[in-house]
This record gives sequence, structure tokens and C-alpha cells, in this order.
Amino acid sequence: MTPNVGGFDRIARIVAGLLLIVLAATGTIGLWGWIGLVPLATGLSRFCPLYPLLGLRTCPLKAGEPR
Repeated sequence: MTPNVGGFDRIARIVAGLLLIVLAATGTIGLWGWIGLVPLATGLSRFCPLYPLLGLRTCPLKAGEPR
């Protein structure tokens, strides 16, 4: 899997995911808050499976890497 999540996008995903998980764990927002596992996982792995389908990429290209 080639990384396609980078920079601000990655940090935002990790922060949002952790926030949702904490709120769900404390019972503030209910069970749906566990959906925060998705942005947390994509932020930590630097890969979002939806991005290739949409033709998106926020991770900068490395030298010699195809577009």
C-alpha cells in the first residue's frame, strides 16, 4: 500500500479519531463514536482505501514516483 494520506490530513484524522473514541468511551456520544477507529487507523497507516477510488492523494510525491 502506497501512502496517500499526508501532512495536515494525517494529523486531523488521528486527532478526530482519538476524540471520537474518547467521547464514546466516556459515554458522551454513544456507540457511534467508535467509528473514530476508522480515521485513526487511516491516519496511523497513512493509507485511505477511498482515496484511490476518488483519485485523491494528500501525501506528496517522492522523486521518480508515478502520478
